[in-house]
Amino acid sequence: MLPNTYTGISITGMVRVPLSPQERQRGEHFGRLLREARGDRSMVEVAAAAGVSAETLRKIETGRAPTPAFFTVAALAHALQLSLDDLAAACAEDTDGGEQAKSA
Repeated sequence: MLPNTYTGISITGMVRVPLSPQERQRGEHFGRLLREARGDRSMVEVAAAAGVSAETLRKIETGRAPTPAFFTVAALAHALQLSLDDLAAACAEDTDGGEQAKSA
């Protein structure tokens, strides 16, 4: 066997499943919620308080990053003094007519 040759291992590229229209809609709604909560504060100010880049916040607010990482969401919620529970409920209401939030 040659050095650095592995048998029985298949290495494939990771492919992300495309987001559904509902997932994209939820991401856009989430971005609008953050933008509204930011109010008069600058994007740079909020991003710095959350420990993320202004570019990341811009992508989330505009829906270009509809599924941000949990810790990014948590940091932004903390910087904006928002409850994660309230954010989750608001996003669920937007995509299912409020049924999920009502049943919780």
